[in-house]
Amino acid sequence: MGRISDSWRSHLLTTFSGESSGRPQWVSRMELGDDEGFFGPDSASWAVHGGMGTLVAGIRALLMQTLHPGAMAGVHDWSRYKEDPLGRLSGTIQWLITVTFAGTEQARLESSRVGKYHDRVAGTYSDAQGVERPYTAGDQELLTWVHAVFTDAFLGCHELWGDPIPGGADQYVSEWAVAGELVGVQHPPRSRAELKAQIDGFRPALKSDERVREAVRFIRNPPLRRSMLPAYRVLFAGAVASLPEEHRVLLGLRRSRLPVIWATGVVLRGVGRVLGRSSTSEDAARKRIARIRQA
Repeated sequence: MGRISDSWRSHLLTTFSGESSGRPQWVSRMELGDDEGFFGPDSASWAVHGGMGTLVAGIRALLMQTLHPGAMAGVHDWSRYKEDPLGRLSGTIQWLITVTFAGTEQARLESSRVGKYHDRVAGTYSDAQGVERPYTAGDQELLTWVHAVFTDAFLGCHELWGDPIPGGADQYVSEWAVAGELVGVQHPPRSRAELKAQIDGFRPALKSDERVREAVRFIRNPPLRRSMLPAYRVLFAGAVASLPEEHRVLLGLRRSRLPVIWATGVVLRGVGRVLGRSSTSEDAARKRIARIRQA
């Protein structure tokens, strides 16, 4: 069992961070810096992004992003998610973890890296009314949609499978607005009510088509190690169950009749035991903060 657990741990860490040790150079750099970062040990963002619910939230956020045809066009036209899905995943995780736990300078540099990648993303798409429209990854509509569904996914999944959030939902949404601003979102929501209003406001713009169905099929059956697929399928079912019904319908998905919320919690606790309680990124951030406070 020890060998199996070690193999799983190595594979999970490689999937999430790009290295089997779980401590790539960008994590080690979190010990550096001259400030405590945008958030801190008692923040809502540390609590949410340090929780195991993030594993389900990532799936939910990807599913939701596909429903905006402009965002889906950017993924379809420019993303290498089919050729290198784990590379794309680890890149997204790098941005999320860096903004959450690193000093402000490193967080800004990482957000700038993401922005430079987005600079070349442009094309056209057919909107929900069938009108051909141009897009760039820097369009406020697309940036706002991606930020909103990301925030909603991580908040919703943590509330289902995580501990109480310091300051509550409004505190998390307000804090994570900083991350939206770092990547160019001009008016990120700052409360749960504003978040819901933004997502509801996108209803006329959303649609489902073959591109969405293709992306959903890929998210449902990613190229993971065969031994990990049963656990992933439970997490996928949990992500689907966590979605509002109107979005499940658009995605062509049904909530399982099985107790998948409970089963997802079991899987998350199991993954937590395999990975261990210690987070390399949080450990590095705490070392930086301790150094600053002692100076």
